[in-house]
Amino acid sequence: MYRSHNCGELNASNINTEVTLAGWVQKSRDKGFMNWVDLRDRYGITQLIFDESRTDKTIFELAKTLGREFVIQVKGTVIEREDKNKNKNMITGDIEILVTELTILNAALTPPFTIEDETDGGEDIRMKYRYLDIRRNPVKNSLLFRHKVAMEVRKYLSDLDFCEVETPYLIKSTPEGARDFVVPSRMNEGQFYALPQSPQTFKQLLMVGGMDKYFQIVKCFRDEDLRADRQPEFTQIDCEMAFVEQEDILNVFEGLTRHLLKEIKGIEVDKFPRITYDYAMKTYGNDKPDIRFGMEFGELNEFAQHKEFPVFNAAELVVGIAVPGAGNYTRKEIDGLIDWVKRPQVGASGMVYAKCNDDGTFKSSVDKFYDQEDLRQWAKITGAKPGDMIFVLSGPANKTRAQLSALRMELATRLGLRNPEVFAPLWVIDFPLLELDEESGRYHAMHHPFTSPKPEDMALLETEPGKVRANAYDMVLNGNEIGGGSIRIHDKATQQLMFKYLGFTEEEAKAQFGFLMDAFQFGAPPHGGLAFGLDRLVAILGGQETIRDFIAFPKNNSGRDVMIDAPAAIDETQLKELSIKLDIKQS
Repeated sequence: MYRSHNCGELNASNINTEVTLAGWVQKSRDKGFMNWVDLRDRYGITQLIFDESRTDKTIFELAKTLGREFVIQVKGTVIEREDKNKNKNMITGDIEILVTELTILNAALTPPFTIEDETDGGEDIRMKYRYLDIRRNPVKNSLLFRHKVAMEVRKYLSDLDFCEVETPYLIKSTPEGARDFVVPSRMNEGQFYALPQSPQTFKQLLMVGGMDKYFQIVKCFRDEDLRADRQPEFTQIDCEMAFVEQEDILNVFEGLTRHLLKEIKGIEVDKFPRITYDYAMKTYGNDKPDIRFGMEFGELNEFAQHKEFPVFNAAELVVGIAVPGAGNYTRKEIDGLIDWVKRPQVGASGMVYAKCNDDGTFKSSVDKFYDQEDLRQWAKITGAKPGDMIFVLSGPANKTRAQLSALRMELATRLGLRNPEVFAPLWVIDFPLLELDEESGRYHAMHHPFTSPKPEDMALLETEPGKVRANAYDMVLNGNEIGGGSIRIHDKATQQLMFKYLGFTEEEAKAQFGFLMDAFQFGAPPHGGLAFGLDRLVAILGGQETIRDFIAFPKNNSGRDVMIDAPAAIDETQLKELSIKLDIKQS
């Protein structure tokens, strides 16, 4: 037996108990006649004491050789620490182990960074030695937190009679919006599997198969550009239900979100507002609004145009936000924000501002063109109060809304309005079914080709396809889309019609999705579902913006695992077995 207890459980009730512990050396403090060692495992830290007057000489000398991260086993007696040495911040802070036996299970090299909560290791070196980084409390606790969330998800869904079903990882490449990762087949020369972007078609087939409540915590794969909250392989809480309408699905997953917030964070959330996609875009400039704070958009065309200011007169949209308490911003701070919105990442050409004075008057950067009554209307539309500042952007409608949305989020961050311990969920509904690709002139499915149109909008497919609304919905939490889904098409005729408007020929649709349309002919029930992004959901519940620390072995921004050095070239013999010949142009 390597250990009778772990390093986080012993306390004063165990005094005079003989124990066996095993773990890693956190640090050692050699005082000559006395040596203290902090022994760490996943559960905590226990202090060991080697006393020249009470410890066998051989063991005492061996203890002096212990280095950081040595793996050791000790046997000894639990004793009470002196009062002045007790640590009230640790469960084990009242005791220590007087060691009688010491075994070095494995010596260790000095780690390339300190295994401490506040480490001296940069992100690159910690990614290379991720197995060491996991020993640190912030990463270890994040992985334990993820486990807790996943277990609560399974408990909640299982209690509602959902059945967890595994679906294949080696599937067929189908167009779902992102590039597929492909896997060559040795036994089928010249042919390839694809890794699933989601289990979409399989969960629909499970509905045809009568598994009316399915879920799976599943890996998904998308070959796309990465960022802080995106990885090439990620995990979904994937769900599907038969014989349901949109309201049924929203109620189930509101319930799941309430359950997680209560069980994980101890927070009760009553309201899940529902807003349409159009309202979200006009009010917040994006379809995943953060509603923990205000700063809603106010459209100012009526009171900003035709006033001899050519910039606004030429714009499709003039829109502003009221920033609470920003009326005391200095000119330097305002110029800094103007420079911020002019960065390439945002792309604005400039910004107008109007200060709301405490006496009810206004001072703006365009006083030459607008009188006090005009500015009073701006304040009314944006909801600005004395002491606030109104910032105004103008230009093409969609582009300008996106720019102002970026500014809104940046200001909220600077003003401390995005408290990670406050949770504000909502549903965004009534998405467009299709979106136009301006380069190709073709429509693409905003979600995926299996999303059902609103029945009342079906007639618009022929005349105004861009106005057709989808039976689709996203759950948004604190400015992040944490889940999305739709009611699916469940009959062959409607699915064929959808493929037609997406530009598929009959032959292309049959080649790509013939198996699904064939299944629809054998009694497919009405069905719909939703997938939560587990990585992102866990990060938000954990109060973080990025997902990497909640993934055991993440990739970097280039999609590389720098720890195992992947992706990597493969042997020429393997290439021949797979009938693959590389054609790589040298730069």
